[in-house]
Amino acid sequence: MSATRFAAVLAQFLLLPLAGTAFAQDDPVPSQCLAIAQSIPKATYASFTAPAATPVQARADGDVTITYAGHSTYVIETPAGVRIATDYSGVYGSSPLPRVATMNKAHRTHYTDAPDPNIEYVLRGWNPEGGPARHAVVIDDVYVRNVPTDIRRWGDMEADGNSIFIFEVAGLCIGHLGHLHHRLENEHYGAIGRLDIVMVPVDGGMTLSIDAMTEITTRLYSSMILPMHRHATPMSEFTGRMGEGFAVDYRDGPSLTVSLRSLPSRPTIVVLKGV
Repeated sequence: MSATRFAAVLAQFLLLPLAGTAFAQDDPVPSQCLAIAQSIPKATYASFTAPAATPVQARADGDVTITYAGHSTYVIETPAGVRIATDYSGVYGSSPLPRVATMNKAHRTHYTDAPDPNIEYVLRGWNPEGGPARHAVVIDDVYVRNVPTDIRRWGDMEADGNSIFIFEVAGLCIGHLGHLHHRLENEHYGAIGRLDIVMVPVDGGMTLSIDAMTEITTRLYSSMILPMHRHATPMSEFTGRMGEGFAVDYRDGPSLTVSLRSLPSRPTIVVLKGV
């Protein structure tokens, strides 16, 4: 996706009214994580200054639990008890059933055509009707939004087939890069904003090369990096390439609990044990 095309799509995307929440349609999106880079030319962004009392802001404290369920599925549990499964296929993170499932149109371990009807929010990273997917929904204490990217399928690039999903909860900005197949443009970084925690695919080829993923992860410079899609390349290739500026923390279990106050002071790659 060219920078010019992305800027045009993003401007239309951000200026659409918020749907699926308790907000009136003329209320601005309550993003606390969006950081507009002043150096980005030729991009127009909507204002993201939130009203004084939104459901997300009212619960800005508390612990978030993140569990590595397998492949590219992390399960995020919010202080209010909202359970989210990323890149959900039904294989990982399905017990207990999530209330929110995000998906991406890569291979079958990243989505399902038949999600359990009891999943309240099924958020696809692509739009079945064409064009970019657009999600901006507040569910109790979490705000979920997406940034569309392109995806490679059968050797060709398909516009808007993937989404970077961003979960804003308890003051934290948590991002899941999905099945990312290209480097990010300045406009992407501007639309993503600050990420305190980022989930990155480190397979080294099915998504992006280790060099490209290292470049993206370094620029995002999150406090906590959670590797995923980690079946094809030794973890040491990714951690070694990130360099001494990033600590590495191997955990004995699949879960961690984190809050805005407990984020590591030094950017840290946290490798959770698979379940």
